[in-house]
Amino acid sequence: MSQEGNRMHRHALRRLPLDGVGTAFRPLLRRDIDRIPELRSMSADDRLALKAVSAVLPFRVNRYVVEELIDWSRVPEDPIYQLTFPQRGMLLPEDLDRMIALVRGDAPREEVRAAAREIQRRMNPHPAGQVRLNVPTLAGRRLAGMQHKYRETVLFFPTQGQTCHAYCSYCFRWPQFVGLDDLKFASKEAAQLAAYVRAHPEVSDVLFTGGDPMVMKADKLAVYLEALLDIEHVADIRIGSKSLAYWPFRFTTDADAGAVLSLFERVQAAGKQIAFMAHMSHPRELSTPAAREAIARLRSAGVNVRSQAPMIRYVNDDADVWAELWRTQLSLGVVPYYMFVERDTGPKHYFELSLARALEIYREAVQTVSGLGRTVRGPSMSATPGKVCLEGTAEVAGERVFVLSFLQGRNPDWVKRPFFARFDPEATWLTQLRPAFGEERFFYQDELDELRARPSIPLWSLDRAEAAG
Repeated sequence: MSQEGNRMHRHALRRLPLDGVGTAFRPLLRRDIDRIPELRSMSADDRLALKAVSAVLPFRVNRYVVEELIDWSRVPEDPIYQLTFPQRGMLLPEDLDRMIALVRGDAPREEVRAAAREIQRRMNPHPAGQVRLNVPTLAGRRLAGMQHKYRETVLFFPTQGQTCHAYCSYCFRWPQFVGLDDLKFASKEAAQLAAYVRAHPEVSDVLFTGGDPMVMKADKLAVYLEALLDIEHVADIRIGSKSLAYWPFRFTTDADAGAVLSLFERVQAAGKQIAFMAHMSHPRELSTPAAREAIARLRSAGVNVRSQAPMIRYVNDDADVWAELWRTQLSLGVVPYYMFVERDTGPKHYFELSLARALEIYREAVQTVSGLGRTVRGPSMSATPGKVCLEGTAEVAGERVFVLSFLQGRNPDWVKRPFFARFDPEATWLTQLRPAFGEERFFYQDELDELRARPSIPLWSLDRAEAAG
């Protein structure tokens, strides 16, 4: 489609009975697929497949993404289209055929949902021990809206923040958006969060995540943030968000945009740093005036903006794309922070790359940016034992190996201890790697087994727990 065609479609979309870009936010959901003009040029079979896949995996976009970020002349290869619209290959062929038959036959909603649930349960919906190993307790009660995997950092999932302005098709927290309520992390009580953090003086950072906390109104967000302001050992409040990419108007023209920035200023005036952990997958997300203005406003409010994203096939599996992304971020005052490996969940077979290829892309990209851009760490796997970084490959004693280390670990003593795995050109995740040099187990595995045997006691607190009897 030509650029002129793009403009014509944008005008047509604005005539729909939906709110426009730059006004009140309104998502476009699965039920809106037939009402998005850009999709009308697709074949009926392709739209049917889109409906079938989106019955299993979450789909949510908005006008800003559709009109400003996607190059419709390149669809379906366009990276932002791949990032936000479900694709045929995200389901196994037999599952896709089954869902297409149900949707084509206008099957009852419950029948479609039951088939989707069966597929979803086979897609490793909560990887890395999130449910069994990460959920903390307070006074003997599990706090389902929180995770405490690493000693210094608590993750909090505010109930009102359990959605996003748009959904990433690779998202590792996809179960929270498809109604798997038993797998959903959420909490309604800011007081509960504060009580837990007060009881754990080792916690210096609280990360608000979801979903996306920035879908919340300023007054709701303030309830959670302000509950932490008088806790002395909390130094940093982190906000994990894709809003700069998917709805930058949150910080510019939304009705409470000013209130959000004022809240961040109050938090910092109380002696806490706001670290905005921005998910940025592709340089095009930073190309619009709206995105650049939003970043400038956050920085003017004293907010430290850092960037992170996974490496995703069809979206950013290219060294030049990452180098451009990091250079653009630096020019806007954003600190490159993490490059992740796609997690072993959901449609991973569609998006994943081999670890060897991920490392190759990282090295090629980081070599082309200045030292300021080499703050980015990766490729990193957020796996069950911790954040494991691929440091490189080497030849040691005649054996080719991956060199790895922990950036974060369930036991802090694991951090930055190099260890070695046999080089495997096909491996895509930590669990597929085997120890090098004839070793049977990696150094951390015995302790990890101990944690699995008594998951209520995190490894970083064992000494304190054992000392208490």
